Amino acid sequence: MVGGGRSELKIDPGGRAGKSHFLNLNIIMKTRRKKELGFTLIELLVVVAIIGVLATMVMTSLNVARSKARDARRVSDVHQIQLALQLYYNSKGRYPADLSDLMPTYINAMPLDPDGISEYQYCVTLSGTNFHLGTREAGLEIPDSSALLSDADVESDGCSGGNSFSGEDPVFDVKP
Repeated sequence: MVGGGRSELKIDPGGRAGKSHFLNLNIIMKTRRKKELGFTLIELLVVVAIIGVLATMVMTSLNVARSKARDARRVSDVHQIQLALQLYYNSKGRYPADLSDLMPTYINAMPLDPDGISEYQYCVTLSGTNFHLGTREAGLEIPDSSALLSDADVESDGCSGGNSFSGEDPVFDVKP
């Protein structure tokens, strides 16, 4: 031992290091591992902040996609009801006074708005020869939807019974 208790590297004639050197390396490696184990608080906070920002971006894009999906379903439901109304008219010669008259012959079940609460707006003229059908009063969630370019946009429909409604955008509405 030279240098105040430190072990020297001893090489035997076979070229192998001595036992005292390996013990010294083990002690050095253990102390280094203890220092390098784990992350600092700052590193953890940075990672959590990055995950939070990414999660916010994903949730925002998912909400827009969900709104578009609900609007697509509203437009599809209105077209499905319109088709059932045309089938009813072809067999009866007039449109029904209420959408419930379409079930179960012309449509299995009356679709509800994707919000689960609202019903689609419907009114028929007194003679039964014309109707006005549209989405809920609040209309589509995406006001600049391309579907609104092809709808009827009826302001005054001539319906009877106080069921008249305005089909101005953002309400998606159709007529025969």
